[in-house]
Amino acid sequence: MSNELRKIKIDDTIDMEDLFGNLDANLDIIKESTGVEIIQRDDCLLLKGEKPEMAEEILRELITLVRSGDTIDAQKVNYIVSLKESGLSYSEQKVSKDVICFTTKGKPIKPKTIGQKEYVNSIKNRDVVFAIGPAGTGKTYIAVAMAISAFKNKEVQKIILARPAVEAGENLGFLPGDLQEKVDPYLRPLYDGLYDILGRENATRLKEKEAIEVVPLAYMRGRTLDDAFIILDEAQNTTQEQMKMFLTRMGFGSKVVVTGDVTQIDLPKGKKSGLVEASHILKGVNGIDFCYLTDVDVVRHEMVKRIIKAYDSYYRSKPGDKE
Repeated sequence: MSNELRKIKIDDTIDMEDLFGNLDANLDIIKESTGVEIIQRDDCLLLKGEKPEMAEEILRELITLVRSGDTIDAQKVNYIVSLKESGLSYSEQKVSKDVICFTTKGKPIKPKTIGQKEYVNSIKNRDVVFAIGPAGTGKTYIAVAMAISAFKNKEVQKIILARPAVEAGENLGFLPGDLQEKVDPYLRPLYDGLYDILGRENATRLKEKEAIEVVPLAYMRGRTLDDAFIILDEAQNTTQEQMKMFLTRMGFGSKVVVTGDVTQIDLPKGKKSGLVEASHILKGVNGIDFCYLTDVDVVRHEMVKRIIKAYDSYYRSKPGDKE
């Protein structure tokens, strides 16, 4: 079968560097994924291969994004390719249309994948949301952004960010400093999200006013939290008792988001994960949503996605080694 040749005309409103990427990196991704040669000739792109239809559809999606002012990077190109392989269209899904909020540098924070978009919609429409998925899918960052947006819009009066300190226990007593200094290393990822979105100075000021609390999970026992946006991060490392305790802290006017990765459980042997148990017990409960993100939703370096796929493939072939 001879190679088919297709032509795409590019008008002068399109910046070729934005479309092609640095050193034609975007074109290289398309070529690797589709096996189609892409050649520039004046104001046209020539597509040469046995099945250039998919390459043409991907390029037209990218042209639409460039024309609308969107930034094209390797993660976005790879994601559009993966959608096309599933018969879906990035532009038709309107993935990144809704801005959650802006960082302190003015950068808009918005969902980058269909999974993230559904996650954002769940947080908007449900009182309790569980986000379960691998590293790099934006579970925590999106939750923090949604919490800050709700706080700025006066939908809540307080943001509470909690994490289990699995390795802590009695070891906290041997660490130097006061309580906050002892637990801060376990809470650092939550601070990173706050600082990125609010700026260190604003986040510190709100923390001093107790409008934002960043606490280890153990110190939430006995509280009832009204008008608060409450996030539990790394929830796979909660025990069954801790998860129940946390969920029953919820008061009137509050919203709860629980994030975790069930493939990275660090609990002592014999302890069952509260997140895994909750996913069975609370499935189907009115007002609770479970959002399952996958390697397709990874928005870090492409290598992270490959690593996750490799581990998933390994453990699927060796089911007895999962624990």
